[in-house]
Amino acid sequence: MFLSRFKNYLVRNWRSLAINSVFILAIVFGMRLWQQRDVVSGPAPALPGVTWKGQPTLVHFWATWCPVCRAEQSTIQAFAKDYPNTVTVVMQSGDNAAVSKFMQEQGLSFAAINDPSGEMSASWGVHAVPASFIVDGSGQIRFVEIGYTTGIGLRLRRWWAQ
Repeated sequence: MFLSRFKNYLVRNWRSLAINSVFILAIVFGMRLWQQRDVVSGPAPALPGVTWKGQPTLVHFWATWCPVCRAEQSTIQAFAKDYPNTVTVVMQSGDNAAVSKFMQEQGLSFAAINDPSGEMSASWGVHAVPASFIVDGSGQIRFVEIGYTTGIGLRLRRWWAQ
């Protein structure tokens, strides 16, 4: 009964559904373009103490005040456990003591570089967090994702960057 009604609905409203789907995709695509408008590509900018030799590296920008970053932090924690060359940059979240306290309270043990002024983030073109970059072993940015990403998505991108 339900499937029959659903099928009838789809048949009657397919044009409307198609137009709405295209409209939603256009909005999502437009937002992604806007969020990534200044994001760097090609050679990765320098980060303190980081070299791009050997294996691909995840460079993940996040903030303590970002709810999406909080939702994603267990994914980053698990990824960093499996791939120790993960580097995170904590964007505009206070001084070193505040960042350290937050990480301790949340049980986060991945490497974090504090960027209190947003200077490093700006050099990467990051305007929105979370932002994840996969940098290959020669220092070239291969993948960029602005917003929430899954562990599987990060692992696949890292694998493709090898």
